[in-house]
Amino acid sequence: MSSYRFCRTDDIGLLVDALNRCWLPHFPGEDRVTPAAFKRSIRDLQVWCSSCMVAFSSGDPIAVLIGAKRPSGTLIHKIAVHPDHLRQGHGRHLLTSLSSKLAILGPPRIVAEVPEAFTAACGLFEACGYIPEAVLTDYILEPGRTSQMSAQAIVIPATVDDLVANGLLGAGAPATCWERSVETLMARKEEIAGFAVASDERIEAYILYREDEIVALRTLVEDGGSRVSLLLAQRGEPLRLPKVHPAEVPRTLVDAAGFRRAGGHMLFATVAQSG
Repeated sequence: MSSYRFCRTDDIGLLVDALNRCWLPHFPGEDRVTPAAFKRSIRDLQVWCSSCMVAFSSGDPIAVLIGAKRPSGTLIHKIAVHPDHLRQGHGRHLLTSLSSKLAILGPPRIVAEVPEAFTAACGLFEACGYIPEAVLTDYILEPGRTSQMSAQAIVIPATVDDLVANGLLGAGAPATCWERSVETLMARKEEIAGFAVASDERIEAYILYREDEIVALRTLVEDGGSRVSLLLAQRGEPLRLPKVHPAEVPRTLVDAAGFRRAGGHMLFATVAQSG
């Protein structure tokens, strides 16, 4: 007989154990989850233990759902079933249980960012009423690109706080994946550096990065991608730009800057329903 329960803030150890039992068998190349890593996901992604669930059989975790919550909605950050317990309805039960809870407590919007190659996971979300809303594209920068801008362009260091102060992140900014939203960038700002192209009046383009990953890239001037190319040259290569929402960076811009497609994620969305 299987049982299910939502978690509490003192269940971090249980959730770590459940992830290592249920998630890692499907991703053997990943590092084991530690309490410290899980606490970082609480800080960076706003994972809420009360939006997480574990399924049990004979006292052992056999399925787990990790939910992150913000005023805008809830993200199904991870959902996994132990290989010995697949196709027994556990994943569906976790999703419908969370939906019923959020129908009462809110927020009503629920999203998931699922690698497009994971057809079984995509099928699970579709079977539970989630609608494909967009494709989030992963890009990698091709080597050998140089800026076409004149040397007179002013390039300055830029931080997350600088861009927030100039109204370029947050409300009114293009849609992004959960991990590049302003909430995550603010939580990780001590690990993020960047550059901007500036005129006398405003910032015209900017890039933020964390190690080899671009976490924000935008131009506010139609210039064929020259300002973006200049910023990319400041950082050097290689660079990854994962989970790009279609509204975030135009495809023509990433093509002009020299990026190539390297996979993608399906953005699924639904509205919480009871019962």
